[in-house]
Amino acid sequence: MKKILIIGDGETAGHFINRVMDTYTSENVYYVVQTKSEKNKNINLPRFKFYEFDPTSLYRLSNLLKMEFAQAIIAMDNQADVEHTIKNIRSIKKQLRIIVLNKWNLTNEDANVVLINTNEILSSRLIDYLPNVPVIAQNVGLGEGEIMEVLVPFGSSFVYKHIGVIEQKDWRIVAIYRNRKLIMPNRRRMIQPNDLLLLIGEPAVLKSVYKAIKRELGQFPEPFGSNIYLYLDMNLLNLKTVEKLVKRSIFVHKKFGHTLIIKIVNPSDIDVIWKIKEYRDESVIIDINYDTDNQKASFFNDIKFYHVGLVIVSNEIFNDYVMRTTLYEAQIPVLKLTKKELSSVKDASIILGNNRDLEKISSIIFDIAEQMNLNIELYNYLNEHQEAKEQVIEHYYNLATIFSKSIKIIKESENPIKKLKKKDNFIQILPFTKKLTNRKVFSLLTTDSELLYHKLEDNHQIFIPVQI
Repeated sequence: MKKILIIGDGETAGHFINRVMDTYTSENVYYVVQTKSEKNKNINLPRFKFYEFDPTSLYRLSNLLKMEFAQAIIAMDNQADVEHTIKNIRSIKKQLRIIVLNKWNLTNEDANVVLINTNEILSSRLIDYLPNVPVIAQNVGLGEGEIMEVLVPFGSSFVYKHIGVIEQKDWRIVAIYRNRKLIMPNRRRMIQPNDLLLLIGEPAVLKSVYKAIKRELGQFPEPFGSNIYLYLDMNLLNLKTVEKLVKRSIFVHKKFGHTLIIKIVNPSDIDVIWKIKEYRDESVIIDINYDTDNQKASFFNDIKFYHVGLVIVSNEIFNDYVMRTTLYEAQIPVLKLTKKELSSVKDASIILGNNRDLEKISSIIFDIAEQMNLNIELYNYLNEHQEAKEQVIEHYYNLATIFSKSIKIIKESENPIKKLKKKDNFIQILPFTKKLTNRKVFSLLTTDSELLYHKLEDNHQIFIPVQI
């Protein structure tokens, strides 16, 4: 059983002593020194010994310090009294660990003297009550942000998502608090507005997760990045195609309102380059790469340097197997533009599959549709298994209510791809999963609508990674 010495006076010390008496541990015995004793109720006498004297008196304190204490805690209202008390303890106990409530920005080079700054504690606690600021556990674990508490707002992208479809890499949802009750999470549990989530994970990852939870419509391409990146390979494109790509990228850039970086690789036509430079302004950056080596490494460096959240490529570039694999590895949304006009697009078309990937990217789809002023239509192929699809449809209906945006569910008895091939003025949105990096030859006999994305390659398509 450990002996703990508590030396205190004033209101703060009184509150602390009362809290100690309410603790349920039976492993400690507390020796409490007060300059003026206070009446305490429900004292556990075997665990608490009270003394009334001035701790700045070395003679009186030395008698008590004849015992072996595991730790001393000082909470006093006078700076000089604190300093003299520390000096008295040190004259007798050279290595005793001393915890000091520091109200005056005291400094002490003794490694066994821990100064608890009251201003830092109070400001940290007040910050916890600010909206849109994560609450981080400071006295649990490492206290570096690996435990975080997040309130889910009504318009969050996480609302009405099943926990099982949320990619949790290097982080986990370990508890849900709803209506002041603890709910243990499982894959089928659905997150609701005003849920309080307890998260554990890498501090840097949790910061990104926090932003994703708090993100509402109008933020895309966040949380992937801030800016838009048009990738032009002059070996694959002619002047006419390049000019159309740039114009359509400018259109996207104006819709989302972020900086556009036009990256030119393999520059071979000076006339094309001069034509592109005509579009340069404060929000459009032209970056020309004359080095033909290590283009993949250069691409990844650009993604990081420019904080890219959306990559725009042509059909020719996306069809290249190596480039498509590189785009997937970047884990950034990709907008593939075709020869069709982008300004005439009215619908965001999604083909429901037998997995839940579309639920994972649902909030991003709503965000894109909102900013580009598109209608959302879901195509449900009735000849396929419906259980997973019905859950995704339910989720989209819930989000439509939250974001006040209508959606259209189109039930099809024939493959929706055949119907969409006859349709104009739409953009297809798909999850960007690893299977899309397969060569087209492997999709010849498949019925997977995602693997058959190339059947609609004459239309604009957006590929969204399923991870945050």
